[in-house]
Amino acid sequence: MLKKLQERWKVNTLNLVLVIFTFALGGSLCGVAGRRILNFTGMEKGVLWILLYIILITLLWPICVLLISIPLGQYRFFRNYLHKIWNRMAHNETKPVSIAIFASGAGSNAQKIIDKFRRDHSVSIALIVCNKPGAGVLEIAANENIPALLIEKTRFAEGDHYLDELRDKKIDIIILAGFLWKIPVGLINAYPQKIINIHPALLPKYGGKGMYGNRVHQAVIDAREKQSGISIHYVDEIYDHGKIILQASCPVDEHDNADTLAAKVHALEHLHYPDVIADLVKNKNRS
Repeated sequence: MLKKLQERWKVNTLNLVLVIFTFALGGSLCGVAGRRILNFTGMEKGVLWILLYIILITLLWPICVLLISIPLGQYRFFRNYLHKIWNRMAHNETKPVSIAIFASGAGSNAQKIIDKFRRDHSVSIALIVCNKPGAGVLEIAANENIPALLIEKTRFAEGDHYLDELRDKKIDIIILAGFLWKIPVGLINAYPQKIINIHPALLPKYGGKGMYGNRVHQAVIDAREKQSGISIHYVDEIYDHGKIILQASCPVDEHDNADTLAAKVHALEHLHYPDVIADLVKNKNRS
């Protein structure tokens, strides 16, 4: 149970203990404060007293836990926690959309996506999936207290595709953020039109097997293209082939090399990918 709370709240073990302690101490404080306020009125205990007491502690609880959270270093957590509760009450929200991010490298896009939804009560970044031990995205997962799943190629491509793990996290949408393995048909069928990829070129040019990272940028430069950019698209059975959701372009200058062009394309990725995902989430919530 404690492990599930830690994953749900995205906190480490020490902060989990402090959060639970804040809940307990804040509850006790608002209980004492509520009784003292009612005792001050001189009202005798009865049905009305009990009703007023319940109303009082309900109103006092947020204030008390915020006060207790300050010296315990948990103010940011409880501020966000209370904000989510208020939004759910105000908007009668359904459960958040659960996202898994698949990445193979440093995870800069993954970090931007996490940052985008950090305070968004409608989205949960529930899982980081990686195929490369030691990849930077695994460090991001650890720092953000997001569960990580390190996958093995044979099971992913030819086995059960880790569907049980994805279903256990109730994943709704899969986001590929620099994930280099081909997505197997079984996983695509399990998540139809719910797997999104970003490619560092203007598809249909410079896509396909082996076209990733600086290989793409060098191919663009060698072809003397005047523009490159990004393509955000749904994933189907063919590399870099699914329906395009958004494309954005940048100029390719004469002095550009693969690294300088990569920097331009990364800027486009960081600018557009989180917003496109946010739009997809909104559309899912409306459906």
